[in-house]
Amino acid sequence: MFCFAHEAHMQHPAPGLSATDVAFDTKGNLWRVSVKDGFLLVDKSADLGKTFSAPAKVNPIAQKIGASNEARPDIALDADNHIYLTWTQNLTTHFAGYIWFARSIDAGKSFEKPYIVHQDRAEITHAFNALNVSPNGKITVTWIDKRDAVNAKKDGKKYDGAAIYYAVSNNHGESFAAEKKLADSSCECCRIVTANKPDGTMAVLWRHVFESSERDHMIAEIPQENAKPQLHRATFGHWQIDGCPHHGGALAAGGAGKDWWGYHIAYFDGKDASANDKAGDKSGPGLYYSRMDGVAWASSPAKKFGNNKNQAGRPAILSISNKTGDEHVWLVWHEIEAKNNKIIGMFSEDGGRSWSDTKELASTADKADYPQLLQYHQQVYLAWNTQKEGFKLIPLKS
Repeated sequence: MFCFAHEAHMQHPAPGLSATDVAFDTKGNLWRVSVKDGFLLVDKSADLGKTFSAPAKVNPIAQKIGASNEARPDIALDADNHIYLTWTQNLTTHFAGYIWFARSIDAGKSFEKPYIVHQDRAEITHAFNALNVSPNGKITVTWIDKRDAVNAKKDGKKYDGAAIYYAVSNNHGESFAAEKKLADSSCECCRIVTANKPDGTMAVLWRHVFESSERDHMIAEIPQENAKPQLHRATFGHWQIDGCPHHGGALAAGGAGKDWWGYHIAYFDGKDASANDKAGDKSGPGLYYSRMDGVAWASSPAKKFGNNKNQAGRPAILSISNKTGDEHVWLVWHEIEAKNNKIIGMFSEDGGRSWSDTKELASTADKADYPQLLQYHQQVYLAWNTQKEGFKLIPLKS
């Protein structure tokens, strides 16, 4: 696995600040997972992040846990308020790891013994875990896996990048079926993101290694049993780079119920992500947004956003459709200005076809994590972990 820094967009997380993940349960409690001293910690807030309970340790034995901004622990809950967690244990072999899973089926009072999700136990790369719980309760864990690259090297064959593997649990995390491969030739160290269609089908977006080492994004839906995955190119920046930019994208389903139409995609592109723009604007590196039709699998022209001079990056996106059928979309990202970490955002009230002016949503003069968007009922929140001010949960207005 070969990763390298491309400009300042690819910086590793600030030392001393743990990457966190948060999720609401059905009662409005906010659950948070973080890492400290080799232990995965889970705590709860009943007052929208103002205060948190004493943290509970999940893993009984300390591990070297991946807690970078691209490869962080994940937390998700189902309709019964069962709590699910995944994380990557970094092994002694360089770039090697295992994906672990744990659950609580008593609303966080206790956590069952963790276990490794995948059956392959070679000390190779299993990393960048992504946890998804569908509306019907199916749990899917997706990760980047190097087993095929390792085997190809042993056989003297060429293999670009890594692969995307996944495992599914249909029994609330009691066990997982044997893992399956979704795709070859993924980028080696960009985060994977997922979203669910109204029927529960899960889509996966990742940075892919196309011909001539073009590092654009690929999207696929997890297929039904024994069906062959259908892969679709989602972005067309044609960024040729011999290494992984360490910069994943963001994904959200577009439309609700019978009005579902496809996916919202936000991503960083290092070259020209407006190749299909009518104006042919060669606007260069930066953040881009597009809509992807989930039937025709065609992307809309890419729209550039954010201030690249301020190292705009790390987007998050969320879509909500109200009872009248209007689709509201929130898009936030990280920038650095005058040494201050800032979260900038914009809003669309027509499903991403047009957008409001950008607005500064939060700022800190110290270290900070990436932004996260989440909702409880129809209210959208920005979650942001900072070194100086601590954890912030900011309600966003439409």
